[in-house]
This record gives sequence, C-alpha cells and structure tokens, in this order.
Amino acid sequence: MKKILYFYVVLIIGFAKAQTGEPKIIQKPISYSEERVRLSLEYLKDHHGLVQKTPTIVPKMIVLHYTANGNIESNFKYFNKTYLQGGRSALKKQSTLNVSSQYLIDRDGTIYQLMDPAQFARHTIGLNYCAIGIENIGSKKEPLTDQQVAANTQLIRYLTKKYKVEYLIGHSEYGIFRNSKLWKESDPDYFTVKEDPGLDFMNKVRRQVADLHLKDQP
Repeated sequence: MKKILYFYVVLIIGFAKAQTGEPKIIQKPISYSEERVRLSLEYLKDHHGLVQKTPTIVPKMIVLHYTANGNIESNFKYFNKTYLQGGRSALKKQSTLNVSSQYLIDRDGTIYQLMDPAQFARHTIGLNYCAIGIENIGSKKEPLTDQQVAANTQLIRYLTKKYKVEYLIGHSEYGIFRNSKLWKESDPDYFTVKEDPGLDFMNKVRRQVADLHLKDQP
C-alpha cells in the first residue's frame, strides 16, 4: 500500500513540475527582413499612434488563437511571408504587413517560437503593441487538444514570469477592450469578429492558470 501511495505522490509531483517548469521551446524563426521591420514600424505609427525606432512591444497581455487550417509547416510558410497573402482585402486596406504571432503550438503540444516575445507581430487589432500571440494548430471543426491545453498552460506560466503580463484572452474576446485605455487603433471601423480559439479551450486553460489571477477584461 505504501509503495502504491509513493508511486502516486511521485506522479503528482512530476505532473506539477511539468505544469510549472520551463517549457521545451523549439526555435523556428520567421524572416524579419528590413522590409518587415519598416512595415511593422509603419503599422505601429499608423494604427497604434506609436513612433518607435525598433518594432518591439512591452507585453501586458497574452492572446490565444487557432490557425483555422493547415499544419506547422504550412502555417510557418504563411507567417514567414512579409506581405499579406490571399484575398484578405479588409486587412490589406489597413496594411500590407503580413499577420504573424510569437508562438505556434502543434496538436501534440510541441511549442515553436517564431520570434522573440517582445517583438511586434500583427495578430490582434488594437492590441498588437502590447500582446503576445500564441497560435494553435486547429479549427472549429478540429478542436484544440488536451496536449495544447497543457502546452499553452506551461507557456503562459513561463511568459508571466518573464514579463509583467496582466491579461489573458482568446482572440474572440478582444473586442471587450475597444473602449479601454489599452485599446490603440486609429481607425474606429477597423474591427473583425473572431471565434478562435473557442470557449471550451479558453475555460480549460484558465482553470489551469487560475492561480496567476490574469484578467480577461479591462
């Protein structure tokens, strides 16, 4: 009986360490060319009213997304392009700068870092200047996995130790910040309705990081 209890104690401790320890992060940097730097600085100025010498952010928020389609390689290739692709006319009118995020998480929970978390990425209207984006491979038809819940949990814990992050939201929740001091968007009509990464996923992640007391609204 004592051996069985000891086994479960070790198992629980091991699980706790896995949840709180530094996650394994694979470096997979996208191209941040001079043109991408120029477009990022232009975006910061035109949309966020910020004139900067470098395209960096001071992270206050983490925004969780899903990719809606594809796999690691196809999404990496997409984010790696400097200019917006396809028929995203509404976004192109605002800027030709491609969308991206700081992290990309596979369905098995593998975490890839696409850029430094304090580097600017276009992923959430009005909040890019202060938000770290975490993209997850999945969609409404292909719900995010428990492995992704665990990976996001670890990554959030890691980032909140590194930066003064106060907020954790899903992409679908960003509109609640529109009338807050955190919202910086020069065009009042520039807004798109999102549904990622899903309420069920957000609830699962929030339960895992409840002790961090991250806010979900201004």
